[in-house]
Amino acid sequence: MAIVEIDNITKSFGSNQVLNGISLKVERGQVVAIIGRSGSGKSTMLRCINGLETIDGGSITAAGHKLTAKHDGLIELRKDVGMVFQHYNLFPHLTVEENVMLSPRIVKKVATEKTRETAIKVLKQVGLDHKRDAYPEQLSGGQQQRVAIARSLAMEPQVMLFDEVTSALDPELTQEVLKVMEELARGGMTMLLVTHEMEFARRVADITVFMHQGKVWETAPSKEFFADPKTQEARQFIGAGNIK
Repeated sequence: MAIVEIDNITKSFGSNQVLNGISLKVERGQVVAIIGRSGSGKSTMLRCINGLETIDGGSITAAGHKLTAKHDGLIELRKDVGMVFQHYNLFPHLTVEENVMLSPRIVKKVATEKTRETAIKVLKQVGLDHKRDAYPEQLSGGQQQRVAIARSLAMEPQVMLFDEVTSALDPELTQEVLKVMEELARGGMTMLLVTHEMEFARRVADITVFMHQGKVWETAPSKEFFADPKTQEARQFIGAGNIK
């Protein structure tokens, strides 16, 4: 019962082939960490799942929505597949509550009062209900990233994608964001996360996917992967001081 199924996808930017026959299945409720060196295709794969990049070949099915090279049905897809980025992309002229309410109101046509109730609920979930009336510039980077997570949660997605969401944060703020993500994982949210936080991947992710040269190079249960990587490339990556 895979909720995300990636079948032999390819993606090139000009002459640079970034994804070279990627296949991956994610079960409902699984947390999957995607790791690897810069340029291995991790973020591109995630962006393809959410339709931000078109695939050249193969297919992706996410939460019942099939993506092909034609790039159809993105609005319906994004109702069910949320994405949180490295940069928070909050609207500076809107309050925290208004930022969180915006997508359900515009994309899902939910009534304003209902979206406000949802905003309060998800802001409480990320520990920021007391900041409802604040503007983004009044928040720390970690708080802004937690608002970005709440904004995605407000759409009630079946799957959430996280693309290097802590890489712009200092260690203290990183930990507050990772704590929210860990609580989401405990609550059964299906999550795919591109991350450099190896200890978080080992401890929280059910499966770790190691990407190399645009391919899924190695996949294993996280504790097994970090204890004994099977490929030389994965061993070198883990051994290069990547576990914090």
